[in-house]
Amino acid sequence: MADLPNNRAVAHIDLDSFFVSVECLRDTRLKGLPLIIGGNSDRAVVSSCSYEARRFGVHSAMPVKLAKRLCPDALVIQGDMELYSRYSQLVTEVVRDAVPLYEKASIDEFYLDLSGMDRYFGTWRWMVELKDKIVRETGLPNTFALSVNKTVSKIGTGEAKPNGQLQVPFGTEKSFLSPLSIRKIPMIGDKTYTTLCSMGIRRIETLQQMPVRAMEQVMGKHGILIWNKANGIDNSPVEPYHEQKSISTEHTFETDTIDVVKLRELLAAMSEKLAYKLRRKNRLCGCIAVKIRYADFDTVTKQLKIPYTANDKTILQTVQQLFKQSYQRRLRIRLIGVRLSDLVQGSLQISLFDDTPEIINLYQAMDRIRNRYGATAVQRAITLGVDFREYQSE
Repeated sequence: MADLPNNRAVAHIDLDSFFVSVECLRDTRLKGLPLIIGGNSDRAVVSSCSYEARRFGVHSAMPVKLAKRLCPDALVIQGDMELYSRYSQLVTEVVRDAVPLYEKASIDEFYLDLSGMDRYFGTWRWMVELKDKIVRETGLPNTFALSVNKTVSKIGTGEAKPNGQLQVPFGTEKSFLSPLSIRKIPMIGDKTYTTLCSMGIRRIETLQQMPVRAMEQVMGKHGILIWNKANGIDNSPVEPYHEQKSISTEHTFETDTIDVVKLRELLAAMSEKLAYKLRRKNRLCGCIAVKIRYADFDTVTKQLKIPYTANDKTILQTVQQLFKQSYQRRLRIRLIGVRLSDLVQGSLQISLFDDTPEIINLYQAMDRIRNRYGATAVQRAITLGVDFREYQSE
């Protein structure tokens, strides 16, 4: 393969059917079988599925009951987010050791900025070697695509799956994208897809031929972004993974307190607010910490690694557990805080193997209300007495 010319070189790596691949590593007898990763209940949703199950029309976010109807022979496996998080970290370590600038876009995908590397050795050959190294050191199959930007590389990875590799040479981005469905473009969801189809736009080629101003009139700035992506234009940088550190909030009391009920209420409010902030940013956290500063300024911080989540309930339970472990001196408290760290890109559903579509829809409905009317528009009963303006977030 010829290297890209002296332009940006951005690679996208995606772990193939990540949850399924991890389960097959744990039990090799599962290889080649139609597998569904999800909750045990028929009312749960599919978090992931094998390619064998996909041939029957099974896909992520589908109710397990419907998936089993489409593929009666499929084996349903309870998800193990803790195990998946560990394997995700293993791959992250391989990538981190190999390339100085990478972005962990989600639990199972990465962007790599290889710009300038072709001066020393071929970026294509280097990516092939990295792909093989991930397999050798983690056992996980993966697919990559290489192009001049993140959008084209991500779409390329989808076209090369499973266990494939693809390069889109500089100058061929539009011709590569043109025959594909507009659904292949990141950021096109069901609503946008329906709108574009009503305009007679189903293929990227048709979208490329649309005047950009017409897209702007119909969809505003969102339309311009979609048009740019359809034309292979994307100047967004690869965001260094170490910059995605944490989000936190804390409160200093005007009068030092020993009121445990009040402290737990405040921690619940903090947890709820931070979890909502995670979901708004489309992030998951892998570590939770609670900080206590006593009246004598002695400070104690306890933290716990957890499976990636943005679930209020999980975060709240962990925070209360850490508070119980931290608050041992029975002295008055001057300050209390919560920090969520090890942030990665990801949606709420992947950590909710046992939740039903109704529960997931409830979370989404609550967040829509908060988006429209403010973060405190919907609260748990335990947080109703807390003034959210009392403490600071960062």
